Amino acid sequence: MDYCETPPPPNLEGFVAAIWTLDVGGKPDHWVEHRAVPDGCIELIRRHAGRSIWRTEQPPLFVTGLALRPAALRFSGDARFTGIRLWPWGWHALGGARCADFADSWRPVVEDGPLAALLTDDGAQLPELSAACDGQPHSPIDPIRAVDSVAALACATSLSPRQLQRIFARETGMPPRSYLRLLRFRDAVAGVQGEESRLAETAAASGYADQAHMTREFRALGGLSPGAARRRTTGPFVASRDEPMLDG
Repeated sequence: MDYCETPPPPNLEGFVAAIWTLDVGGKPDHWVEHRAVPDGCIELIRRHAGRSIWRTEQPPLFVTGLALRPAALRFSGDARFTGIRLWPWGWHALGGARCADFADSWRPVVEDGPLAALLTDDGAQLPELSAACDGQPHSPIDPIRAVDSVAALACATSLSPRQLQRIFARETGMPPRSYLRLLRFRDAVAGVQGEESRLAETAAASGYADQAHMTREFRALGGLSPGAARRRTTGPFVASRDEPMLDG
């Protein structure tokens, strides 16, 4: 599996977390199973070839919602994708549906709508994406990416707890504490995938009380231990323990 992730250009950093491509790299009749761990982002995805299944078969253009558990995926060996990983407020800036309406799920995106122009068979269209985000106001909770607690976010935004609850309900469909939990897990996954630092150091850098706390969160949110994540993850994808299996 060939997975590549690139950061967005500076003008899109407040809306887009990353742009990625995935090429499963196998034969059409050879199916593989993976899991995708949650990361606090909305994924607008174009499948250029092959087939993909998450509970049910997915169309060529779709969007996946926020979740607090991994998604069990199946790809045909010839499947190829391009995705735009959006912060929830970035998704809403593009006119997307309420995150709460497709949490822990996916929904099709119509091919004749404005979102379809952002991902074509040539991949992500940065000029169109930049134009769609240009002039859009940033979310008042955008600073959440730089804080480690709800109290710190309230201080950074000068918003009351009640205001934060309302905004998070609208933009993420979950309480601020739950969304912070996702972002902490996202940082920790990136940490264990990086340099061979000690897991205890990754736990501290990611804001966990200790390594045991991080391990509990990995099992709760990702369904695996930090050590297994280091060995078996590529970006957000966790390889199956088994060999790819033939369809049928």
